[in-house]
Amino acid sequence: MVKRILVIIPTFNEADNILKIIPLILENTDAENEFNILVVDDNSPDGTAKLVEDLKNEKVRILKREKKSGLGTAYVAGFKYAIRENYDCVFEMDADFSHDPKYLKEFIKKIDEGYDLVIGSRYIDGISVLNWPLRRLILSYLASVYTRAVTGLKVMDTTAGFMCYKVPALKQINLDEVTSNGYSFQIEMKFKMYKKGFKIFEVPILFIDRREGESKMSRKVVYEAYFMVWKLKFRSIFGKL
Repeated sequence: MVKRILVIIPTFNEADNILKIIPLILENTDAENEFNILVVDDNSPDGTAKLVEDLKNEKVRILKREKKSGLGTAYVAGFKYAIRENYDCVFEMDADFSHDPKYLKEFIKKIDEGYDLVIGSRYIDGISVLNWPLRRLILSYLASVYTRAVTGLKVMDTTAGFMCYKVPALKQINLDEVTSNGYSFQIEMKFKMYKKGFKIFEVPILFIDRREGESKMSRKVVYEAYFMVWKLKFRSIFGKL
């Protein structure tokens, strides 16, 4: 039976990248795996949504939102779509080529081996990041160290955003109770999967900073992640995850 796979790509001003990455994702379709794409666009002023619509490709869907509403809510909307449309697996993936489509089949191979969440990890095999300023690299790495220390999460790259979920496992997470919306969303989802006892595997990837466009990182995003780990820890202690 062919496995139905959905790749969710949240976008805000990704006109420089979106039409380049779509065909590279779809070419992973083979006799066993059918790849589809859901672009969740936050009313990009640069016309990202129109570029996707003009493709008129049945394998590519678009969810248009009225305003910039954040990474977390974009993925939650995509997850609900994947569950509703009975997909077998669902990916989180950026449009900017920092997440290379060449790794997609490697993730699926691990899903086929019985893992429920596969993470594209920058830190499982040393440090595999190119073109980041040293300050940002240190911040990212220390964020993972800090998260593991506070929460006990057994994942090396806690803020990774390139992931594949098995949909039956994802169904067991109450998506309406996911409260974070920046990059702390990535921490929260991994922690919820970990506490549910799902099998998690980290695939080593080479992360290369975006080719085109601007980073969405901000000080607010960093602060949210800093406080989120303590919220997760206390919710876990009191059984409120």
